[in-house]
Amino acid sequence: MTNGTVKGPASYFPSIEKKYGRPVAEWKELIRSSPLTRHMELVTWLKTEYGLGHGHAGALVAHTLAEDTAK
Repeated sequence: MTNGTVKGPASYFPSIEKKYGRPVAEWKELIRSSPLTRHMELVTWLKTEYGLGHGHAGALVAHTLAEDTAK
């Protein structure tokens, strides 16, 4: 982030927080506490259970799974 522009999934975070009223950390906790582990299963679950849009759900899942893989 040398130029101050957020790229990739995290670029969706401000609009996700604004639209759905939960901090991104809370969404990540929900994803991590889910028994589901596959990307599309988690995306579908967020869309069905919490009403997230496909792009927002996908961004949260991709970012969370990438963080967990990096650990």
